[in-house]
Amino acid sequence: MLYPLTFHPIFKERIWGGRNLARLYGKQLPPNRPIGESWEISDRPGDASVIANGPLAGKNLRWLMENQATELLGAAHALNGRFPLLIKLLDAQEKLSLQVHPPAHRAAQLGGEPKTELWHIADAAPGAELYVGLKPSVTRAEFERQLHDGSVADCFHRIPVRSGDTMFLPSGRVHAIGAGLVIFEIQQNSDTTYRVFDWNRVGLDGQPRELHVAQSVASIDFNDFEPGLVQGETSGDANLQRRELVQDELFTVESWQLAEGSAAELRPRTMQILASLHGQLRVAAMGGLVELSPGGFCLIPARLDAVTVHAASAASLLWVQAG
Repeated sequence: MLYPLTFHPIFKERIWGGRNLARLYGKQLPPNRPIGESWEISDRPGDASVIANGPLAGKNLRWLMENQATELLGAAHALNGRFPLLIKLLDAQEKLSLQVHPPAHRAAQLGGEPKTELWHIADAAPGAELYVGLKPSVTRAEFERQLHDGSVADCFHRIPVRSGDTMFLPSGRVHAIGAGLVIFEIQQNSDTTYRVFDWNRVGLDGQPRELHVAQSVASIDFNDFEPGLVQGETSGDANLQRRELVQDELFTVESWQLAEGSAAELRPRTMQILASLHGQLRVAAMGGLVELSPGGFCLIPARLDAVTVHAASAASLLWVQAG
C-alpha cells in the first residue's frame, strides 16, 4: 500500500555551488565540497531517489515506476516510461553558465531532451539577479557576433530578484542563474543543457568547461524578449492562501500560505508533490504521517483517498501536480 513518500537527497558537486543547503535546511552535505544541486525527487538513469520512510524504505523511485506506476501517477503521464518530473534544490554561489534547453520540436534532432522548468527563489543575496531571455534589440546575427567577440552576456535580459520571486522557463528560453541564489526547481524530467558561454572559467577538473554553441543557437527562441517574473492571482482566506505560479501541460505549481493551526485537504487523482518553504508541516493519510521542515519534499501518490496538510506553525509551501 502506498502512502506519503519522502526520499534521500542526491547531492551534486558543482563548480558554482556552496554550502547553503546545510545552513538553510540542515542537509547533511559531503564535507569540503561545493554542492550546487540536491536532487530531491529523481528518476534519472543512475540517479533514482531512494525512499526514506515507511515500509518501502530502501526501494527507489525506479522500482515504484516499474511496479506501481498507475497507483503512483494516476492521471499523470510517464515520460518515456519514467517519472515525469525532476525536483531539485539549487545553491548558486557563483553565476551559472549562459545556457538553453532544446525545445520539443528540436530536441530529438539535436540528440537531447526538452526541459521546461520553474524557479522559485528561496534565498537571495542583495543585488542577486537572473539572466532570462534577450534584450529587445538582439537579433540572431547580433547574438552570434557577440558570441565570437566574448560579449554575449550583454545580449541577455537581466532581472533583479528576491526571496519569493518565481520565473517560468519554457524550453528554448535562454537563461542563467546569477550568484547568491538558492532556488527550488520544478522541471520536466530531462538533463539536457547546452552551454552558450561560461565566463571563461574552468571546471572542477581544471579544464575549460565544454560549450555547445551550435546546439544552443539552434535551440534559442530568438523572439523571446524581456520575459517577466510570474505574477499569479491569489485566492483563499486567512487560513489558506493559494497563488497560481504556472499552469502548463507539463506541470501546475502553486504557492500556498497556511496560518498556524490551519489545515488543507488534498484528494489526489493525480500524483502531487509538496515542497516546504517555511514553517513546520504535517502530512497525514491513512498510510502514514510525514513531518516536513523547510527544504523537505513529500510525494503524494494518486491512489490515496484523502490527505491532510496541517500547519504546526505558520508555513508556506509549493504545491506541484504533474500534467
